[in-house]
Amino acid sequence: MSSAKEDVLARVREALGSAPAVPEIPRAYRAAGSLPTAGIVEAFCENVAEYQATVHRVAAADLATTVRAILGDTARVGVPLGFDPLGIDVIEDDALTTAQLDTLDAVVTGSALAIADTGTIVLDSGARSGRRALTLVPDRHVCIVEAGTIVPSVPDAIAQLAAAASEGRPITFVSGPSATSDIELDRVEGVHGPRVLDVIVVA
Repeated sequence: MSSAKEDVLARVREALGSAPAVPEIPRAYRAAGSLPTAGIVEAFCENVAEYQATVHRVAAADLATTVRAILGDTARVGVPLGFDPLGIDVIEDDALTTAQLDTLDAVVTGSALAIADTGTIVLDSGARSGRRALTLVPDRHVCIVEAGTIVPSVPDAIAQLAAAASEGRPITFVSGPSATSDIELDRVEGVHGPRVLDVIVVA
């Protein structure tokens, strides 16, 4: 190494001085059960509405009437195989092809749980949620969320999804209808999922 280079490096070391002290990094991450459960239904409804989803809060006795009112004269409604039709004419997803799913006007499903902190619905590909394709291809998704399945935070949700994960079932986190923005920040809906999301919270 030339003496000139050594001189330059020595001056750089001198200017930098001794290594700065490394600050202590806080590790008090949120854990399952660390947040209070009071008011989580209201918090979920408020947060999911922020994503431009339409929220309906109903009693269990009014669920079927609410679903029928939301769908109106919608012709082709898909549901997971074995799902309660709630008094409407439905097409069960008995391994429908993508082309067949694309002919559906709407889909009605349940959910595995929901997260109040983020306004997120979680679908676990179980009997109530249906398979992932069923909720991604049709243009409208009407999702039923039982109030008792709403958890405060993401860690609570992850803890409850352990069984679905161990079984290898696809898990989908849904925060509002499908939306993206182009380079000019123009919002475009329905690119990679349903354009319209109705969330029915059943107390």
